[in-house]
This record gives sequence, C-alpha cells and structure tokens, in this order.
Amino acid sequence: MRKKILIVDDHAAVRRGIKFLLETEPSVTVCGEAENGEDAVQKAKLLKPDLIILDLSMPVMNGFEAAQILKRTSPDTPLLVLTAHDSSTTQAAAHALGIEAVFAKGENLGPLMVQVRSALSIH
Repeated sequence: MRKKILIVDDHAAVRRGIKFLLETEPSVTVCGEAENGEDAVQKAKLLKPDLIILDLSMPVMNGFEAAQILKRTSPDTPLLVLTAHDSSTTQAAAHALGIEAVFAKGENLGPLMVQVRSALSIH
C-alpha cells in the first residue's frame, strides 16, 4: 500500500517540483496539495495523509501556525518543513513544535527523500 503525502507551499512551481521528486519513490503518492496553512489543515482532515511537507512562509496561516494545529489534530502524522528561511532559530522553533526535520529550499533535496523514507518506514 502506498503512503500518502500532502504538499503545502504557496508557490505552485515549488509544489510541482516536490511532487516530481516524490514520484520517484514508488512507495508514495501525493494525495493532495495546499497553498497555505489554513488549506493544509482542512485537507489534512479530509485526506488523512501519512506525511505532510510544509512551507513556513505562507499567506493566510503560516507553517508554524498550521503545524501547531496539525500536531493537535493529527499527532501521529510526521511533519517535514521545506523553507527558504532555514536558520538555527527556525530549526529550534520547528523541533519545539514536533516537526521532524527542516530542509532548506534550493539545496540538494536528497536528504529530504531520505527523511521521507525514514518517517514513513520505507526501506
């Protein structure tokens, strides 16, 4: 059975790029996309993904606000962050919210795929 992933980013091109990368892994499927945190919370309730990849800087509701709600409503769903604002402060704030890992946009996304496989127990 394929694992479902929800991609959350306010830029369609970024969502497409992440989706393209994820589709190289035969054990996963992208079950949905959201363009802001509010949309992410609603789609997570509806789609029940096994993993959520979340941007931090988004309109309507940012990734930190969405993560707080998602951790309450879906505590067992791993959250991974892909952000343009990676710093030690961002890393610390993300981990305090229970986000499993933070990745910088524009860098090699190989480690993201390693973390996706690990979070979903795909070997």
